[in-house]
Amino acid sequence: MKVQTELEKLQKIVVNCRKCPRLIAYLKEVSKNRPKRFRDWDYWGKPLPSFGDPKARFLIIGLAPAANGGNRTGRMFTGDRSGEWLFRALYEFGFANQPNSVQRNDDFALKDCYITATIRCAPPDNKPLPEEIENCRPYFLKELDLLKNVKVLVPLGQIAFRQTLKSLRLRGIEIPSLKFGHGKIFSLRTPNGSTELAEVSQLRTISLITTYHPSQQNTQTGKLTKPMFHRIFRMIQKRLYPN
Repeated sequence: MKVQTELEKLQKIVVNCRKCPRLIAYLKEVSKNRPKRFRDWDYWGKPLPSFGDPKARFLIIGLAPAANGGNRTGRMFTGDRSGEWLFRALYEFGFANQPNSVQRNDDFALKDCYITATIRCAPPDNKPLPEEIENCRPYFLKELDLLKNVKVLVPLGQIAFRQTLKSLRLRGIEIPSLKFGHGKIFSLRTPNGSTELAEVSQLRTISLITTYHPSQQNTQTGKLTKPMFHRIFRMIQKRLYPN
């Protein structure tokens, strides 16, 4: 219960964050100038909290909320095409209780899985600035401290991959130069000495599994297909449920 309480406290801080004036101004602009199809929606229009099972062994790291997806609904990946792909796969492989989610307060729930992001505000053109990523990094580092059971990390796309590696290095994980590519597995060993992440997770090895982001650009062009995406989830299951 303590971990859940600490995560809830952290997410309240995230929602109230105003570190990035450009992003806060953009959220207000998008919320005010809604597309016609979402005219009746009351947009969330704030930084998005992470969500999921506080005992999760599987951590997903996205890039950023979608301007008319999570920024509208108030939950990461909820209400956009990327989320439809992700949530369907999570359901089919036993990590979610239903195959889709359309709004923040529906009954969608994760099991043994937690979802976070590189940054918590939708950026213009889906391109966060380096300083905006750095402003958000402490929230992710704190989640690494609190999510004690994580064994598998899955960053969605190359930017999330690079930023996850940077955060892990800041937590004392020794990481060589790694090249991004779909379907790769990297075993990341904690140092022999005591580090914050090693103490919290009580793990000697963490698996990092890479995948293309399930964005419309990737899924509609065939760069990422459902069999390719499902292969990632079979790899996750093999590491979490070896028997």
